[in-house]
Amino acid sequence: MPPRKASAQRAGKGALRGTSKKSRRAARESLRSRELVIITGMSGSGKASVLKAFEDLGYYCVDNLPIELIPSFAELALQSDEIRRTALVVDVREGSKLDRLPGILKAVQRMIPAKVVFLEATDAVLVRRFSETRRPHPLGAGAGVKSALKAERRHLGAIRALADFVIDTSKFNVHELRSHITERFREQSSEKNILVSCVSFGFRQGVPEDADLIFDVRFLPNPHFVPEFRALTGRNPRVAKYIRSFPQTREFIQRISDLLVYLLPHYIKEGKSYLTIGFGCTGGQHRSVMIAEEVCGRLRKAGYRVKVVHRDSPK
Repeated sequence: MPPRKASAQRAGKGALRGTSKKSRRAARESLRSRELVIITGMSGSGKASVLKAFEDLGYYCVDNLPIELIPSFAELALQSDEIRRTALVVDVREGSKLDRLPGILKAVQRMIPAKVVFLEATDAVLVRRFSETRRPHPLGAGAGVKSALKAERRHLGAIRALADFVIDTSKFNVHELRSHITERFREQSSEKNILVSCVSFGFRQGVPEDADLIFDVRFLPNPHFVPEFRALTGRNPRVAKYIRSFPQTREFIQRISDLLVYLLPHYIKEGKSYLTIGFGCTGGQHRSVMIAEEVCGRLRKAGYRVKVVHRDSPK
């Protein structure tokens, strides 16, 4: 069955005829922001690790999607308001169906910008990896790994010739491969593509297990001892104003914000896609809540994606 053209694309073109130039320009920009990456290559070359790296970059990822479903997958991604960038793995487990991939790719590229990433490694490295993991080669039933690799290279030759990126993973460990993919496929406009979670908590209830950084704010004056503030939280404007009135509070917020703005680009460069920052006080109700809100606001103004979680604050 030949790949079918996307009905959404035909409908979209028809709709564009009756729209303004501004709307058509916006539609073209939206299409350019879409992307489909097909990851393929030799067994044992690191496709699972690469797919994980794409997932950390914010791609919607699917492993081992049957190739006949790729046009439908691309069409669904094109219609989605939430999914802009997608990545999927196709490999030799598809068998003879893999011969249809070049034709399917041409059809998909008429719908959505698509790239092919082909992973490979030397036979010696691949043989060693199969030996270390003790997993059989997908084509290895009744044959040795070397023979299976030879057959696989021959079978994937036409697809390799179509690849936009051919990556030899022989000299990469898992972390280096992930860093390489992150550096190559990070969006040019997404230098701040990291999600920062600011979590307030009370040391009385324990430290958040998933926190990457923890700051103790118990050195700040405690609103708990002000009767009119005791039942309130750090989100209350009067409580926040009280905490902010102390010079050490203002200096702490400024210094911590400056530190994080300095650190975040370095975390991103190392491939980190999310960072959890804990701010702790005694009960997690006043000081930590106010500080988390303030720092989160400053990071948001600096252009980062942020969210605030108040773990122990009364709802």
